[in-house]
Amino acid sequence: MINNTNQTKVLKALAKKSFCTLATVSPAHRSHSAGVVYEWVDGSLWVHMSRSSRKARNMAASGDAGVCVPFRRLPVGPPFTIHFQAIAELVPMDSSEARTLLDAGKLGSISGHGALKMEDGVFVKLTPRGTVHTFGIGVKTIDLIRDPIGAGPRSFTFDQAAA
Repeated sequence: MINNTNQTKVLKALAKKSFCTLATVSPAHRSHSAGVVYEWVDGSLWVHMSRSSRKARNMAASGDAGVCVPFRRLPVGPPFTIHFQAIAELVPMDSSEARTLLDAGKLGSISGHGALKMEDGVFVKLTPRGTVHTFGIGVKTIDLIRDPIGAGPRSFTFDQAAA
């Protein structure tokens, strides 16, 4: 299990990073994954996409998604990761929630490059649920080198209040 110090490290990493892989499943049980740019805001990961995209259709149908945030901390070996299941909520771009975040500048990196002009654009709010799994975060480098399988993985139950 992960301690509070490491949970804080995970939350800081989520806030600092901006790329993740988003995994969804269609109603026909076909898996799909795609890399997306995100913003971490108030305990949820936000992305922007076309409402007609496969990932948006899958999340609209299921309300679920899997998220994996990879990042390098060491020049060799596998990347560190944070991965979790999330509640996926499609949020219209003109909703009060989205407007408040946009006006506060909290969705800046996902709302540029013409995203707000997309006729079928939509924000997706991904809120972690259940257990958050990590690899490498909060582990001493020497321990990771000596025993990557035993020392690398950590898990904790996501606490919305801590986010």
